[in-house]
Amino acid sequence: KSVGKDFPVFLHPKTGEEYALARRERKVGKGYRGFKFDSASTVTLVEDLARRDLTVNAIAEDSDGKLIDPFGGIADLKAGKLRHVSSAFVEDPVRVLRVARFAARFSRKGFQVTSETESLIEKMVKNKEIDSLVPERIWLEFVSALSERHPSIFFKVLHRTGALASVLPEIESLFKASHLHPMGYHEQNVGECALLAVDASASATSDTRVRFAALVHDLEKGLQAHNPNDRDHELPGATQVRSLCSRLRVPTRFREL
Repeated sequence: KSVGKDFPVFLHPKTGEEYALARRERKVGKGYRGFKFDSASTVTLVEDLARRDLTVNAIAEDSDGKLIDPFGGIADLKAGKLRHVSSAFVEDPVRVLRVARFAARFSRKGFQVTSETESLIEKMVKNKEIDSLVPERIWLEFVSALSERHPSIFFKVLHRTGALASVLPEIESLFKASHLHPMGYHEQNVGECALLAVDASASATSDTRVRFAALVHDLEKGLQAHNPNDRDHELPGATQVRSLCSRLRVPTRFREL
């Protein structure tokens, strides 16, 4: 039974198991939907694996249990490296968010994004490929990252590569501001404090609504840093949160809390 109109994916009529035909893909437009697919019988397994995002996701297994690993995914698994398969990585902006989310998910196992892959992400920011991400997809990856044990790493990867300014400019603005430590000892970067807050909330609750609230609780400070001489823009934090929620079409239960 065929599912979806864009991908050659099928469900077994009795077991419900999912089968995907090997395919090639060709970039024909902007964004993650700008591809044409070829699933002819001449497509090889290696060609199919070559279209994956990361080497650790480009490993196959045959019916005898033999692993097919043409791009060094097993070695990267052992070394804790999140590395792109090929330069075609830059053609799909969703991969930026996925890599940042994987970095958060597997950080406790020591995984890190390689410098080469971060350089490709920076390239995607410069050529504005990342600007084609739709709000719904940004939120999907955003809230998935919030469910991880250390959500801050998702935002750190995006901030480090310049992608945060494109996909979550409200959060990026926090890194341009500072405020006095609650005990009055020294000034702290507001962005770094927000990341400490979201990780602290993650250790206290699994409720992603609370984690979201902890992350955005200081948004007005970022706006004031961006427009220090414009009194009209010194808006309450709640107004900024509503603006972010509206732009990303955040679910009501997050927005209301």
